Amino acid sequence: MDSRDSSHSDPHPGPHPDSHPDDRVARIQAEWRRERPDVDVSPQAVIGRLHRLAGRLTAELRIVYDRYGLGEGEFDVLCALRRAGEPFERAPGELAAHTMVTTGAMTKRIDRLERAGLVTRRRSGDDQRARIVALTRPGLDLVDRAFADHMRNERRLLDLLTADESAGLETLLTSWLARMDAPSAGDRPAGPPR
Repeated sequence: MDSRDSSHSDPHPGPHPDSHPDDRVARIQAEWRRERPDVDVSPQAVIGRLHRLAGRLTAELRIVYDRYGLGEGEFDVLCALRRAGEPFERAPGELAAHTMVTTGAMTKRIDRLERAGLVTRRRSGDDQRARIVALTRPGLDLVDRAFADHMRNERRLLDLLTADESAGLETLLTSWLARMDAPSAGDRPAGPPR
């Protein structure tokens, strides 16, 4: 079936009327429309822009992590410990689950944080083979300052939208993410179009 006649046909044969003159995604779409008019490239309007936005946001967030001498992963570990509440400790496996990384990657992060004096490791009282990771006093002080700075930075970025735009985007992203996380979505190919 010709994709131009399908219900998913590209509704924008040219650049989107609201696109910025420097909109790289619109230019890429226009080139693909010229080269492959038989393929619906309309998904790039959303996926391509989200992919670019994610990269830009990550770069902006790293500014704060760098300010405190932390990588993104290390910041995540400190935040997971801080969110645990007093005595600000969790098992390494629990930390890995909270930050969605492998236990091997978590061990490397904990090693770096321990060398910096921000966390300690001790044996669990219940199981001498198990370990517990806890914030040190300097680690607690650092994450409290870094997190407050991080939230100010996120507010700065989100304030580029109106309150209504922000609320609408939150609703859309929450719904989309829930559908992506559903078991049936797990066997779909991942990654943005190029």
